[in-house]
Amino acid sequence: MQITDVRVRRIEKDGKMKAIVSITLDNEFVIHDIKVIEGEKGLFIAMPSRKAADGEYRDIAHPINSETRDMIQKAILDKYESTALESESV
Repeated sequence: MQITDVRVRRIEKDGKMKAIVSITLDNEFVIHDIKVIEGEKGLFIAMPSRKAADGEYRDIAHPINSETRDMIQKAILDKYESTALESESV
């Protein structure tokens, strides 16, 4: 599985959520609404989720193992950082 596209929509409002991201896998499958969140230990991603009947949020789509999650997070955060550099240079 290859991440073939990453699209970042930065959030300009103050708050912990910094961006909403869509990724494309193998030029064939897209996952929308991945969030870039600023936490106490730095940036991390939150997979798309939905509020369940019990009030808890459940991920709609998520990686099965930590290696895949790390790969997705690295690709997203690298793209997020590069878009930050592009907007600073304008």
